[in-house]
Amino acid sequence: MRWHKEKRVDDEVLRHQVDGEAWKDFDQSYPEFARDAQNVRLGLASDRFNPFGNMSNSYSMWPMIVVPYILPPWKCMKVPYSMLSLLIPGPRALRRDIDVYLRPLIDELNELRENGAVTYDALTQETFQMHAAIMWTINEFPAYGNLSGRTTRGYLDCTCCNGHVSSQKLRSKLGYLGARQWLPEDHPWQKSRLFDGKSDHQSRPMDLMGEQILEQVSKGTYKSFSKHPSNKKEKEEIQY
Repeated sequence: MRWHKEKRVDDEVLRHQVDGEAWKDFDQSYPEFARDAQNVRLGLASDRFNPFGNMSNSYSMWPMIVVPYILPPWKCMKVPYSMLSLLIPGPRALRRDIDVYLRPLIDELNELRENGAVTYDALTQETFQMHAAIMWTINEFPAYGNLSGRTTRGYLDCTCCNGHVSSQKLRSKLGYLGARQWLPEDHPWQKSRLFDGKSDHQSRPMDLMGEQILEQVSKGTYKSFSKHPSNKKEKEEIQY
């Protein structure tokens, strides 16, 4: 469990999540959490599947699997170390209602993050206060939209571009043609007209911080979950 800090070889080669920029940025943002090698960093993976193998049936199952990333790379993604924390069945697709079922898991994760849990260390034969934090969620794009509450379809479906999406209708489909804005500003493809007869001088969209995303949520940029109290109140007013 302490491999990521005590036995990892740091030679600037990316072999594990601990070698990535996100892990290092997390250490700088939360030094107290990073100081204790016994604290656990987790990933939450989920996706929808049909247990009956019949796609015409809308019945769905949502497994929520928690993966401990502090284990060495030859163990962290193996089945014995993947924890099935929730299994959400339903006759219909959950869509945005999934937040209702995730509430107990989120509460437990918040408790582990803030207060921790008394844990026994078999190596030292002592107890310690273990904390845990979710660092990543692993989903395909539609599931990502359900879990985040952000729309992932239509003209503004790119969550990275955040309102700066270069999308246009191509017959019956939507095309997203602004990928060149992610290239360096001096890249020759920025000026090239071979793709659509135009050069692209758009600057790369700024990465949003957590506070900025919460501000967008509070301003109503994102649509509330269907079980949100504000939606219920609005429905009652319409009925009366």
